[in-house]
Amino acid sequence: MNLLVYETPEELAEAAARDFASRAEETIYERGRFAVALAGGSTPKATYEVLARNYANELDWSKVQVFFGDERTVPPDHEDSNYRMARETLLSHIRVGSVHRMRCELPPEEAAAAYERELREFFGPDDVPRFDLILGGLGEDGHTLSLFPETAALDVTDRWVVANPVLKLGTTRLTLTIPVLNASRAVTFLVAGEGKADALKEILEGDADLRAYPAKLVHPESGDLIWMVDRAAAGSLKPPL
Repeated sequence: MNLLVYETPEELAEAAARDFASRAEETIYERGRFAVALAGGSTPKATYEVLARNYANELDWSKVQVFFGDERTVPPDHEDSNYRMARETLLSHIRVGSVHRMRCELPPEEAAAAYERELREFFGPDDVPRFDLILGGLGEDGHTLSLFPETAALDVTDRWVVANPVLKLGTTRLTLTIPVLNASRAVTFLVAGEGKADALKEILEGDADLRAYPAKLVHPESGDLIWMVDRAAAGSLKPPL
């Protein structure tokens, strides 16, 4: 596990964009394509804006295959859609090889099944898909993607995508499952803000039940785990970072 601390959210976004571009360039050279699952949230959004601004002509985007780690059950043009955010900040400024969005205009269970079929078509039907990079955020409650504390998706081992009811939000969300995250070549968490400090401390240093802080369940079996955080989010870690 690598923990990288940056002074400001802006420095964090710049570093995350550099890391994204570096990983993509290296992976495209080695394997001919780069499969990434994007995240929603303010810190990933800032990272996508840097990528669009500084790397539009620095990377062979035609070899980048874009997926999503989770999605709200809203149409793609809805203001809460992760796809819409990624499209407006990044995807409308470049031309990637393909975009695989979660079709949340469908009923949740149908949308989850459709996305899993899409993953099987792309990665192969048998082995758990191995993304080159999965981006994740962190909620103040310790959730990542739409893997919320004490929700049913945390126990799923035989599905790649599920519709996860989140009772405290009164909604259902689509999310990749823990086996998919742990099969990735790299998982990078992007965490900014003082409001995330307690959750980050518990995940990195605490001994709470894993189901109470789902991000603690993420440990790629043969890949990198990177935490890129700003100074405010790291403020409760020991020694102070």
